[in-house]
Amino acid sequence: MRYEEKAKLTTTRALVPVAILVTSPVLLIAGAPVRRRYLRYVYRDEAPPILDKKQGRISVHWFVVTSPLLEWLCRPTESLTRLISRRG
Repeated sequence: MRYEEKAKLTTTRALVPVAILVTSPVLLIAGAPVRRRYLRYVYRDEAPPILDKKQGRISVHWFVVTSPLLEWLCRPTESLTRLISRRG
């Protein structure tokens, strides 16, 4: 979507946290692998940039990647993953 589309940006900014909260049970149980796989998908080689200032475009993925709520919900499984990898 374009930077000038204020209504779309506002709607997206409001709905991304709602979508994250809906998926919160999954994120609390399997957040680290889900988040890692999602980030690999967003930042793959042939993917369009999530923020293109030259063209004035912003992707919905930008709101998800920069969401502190997503990071917070994935933190327990990321900590558990680190703990298990240190022991193994």
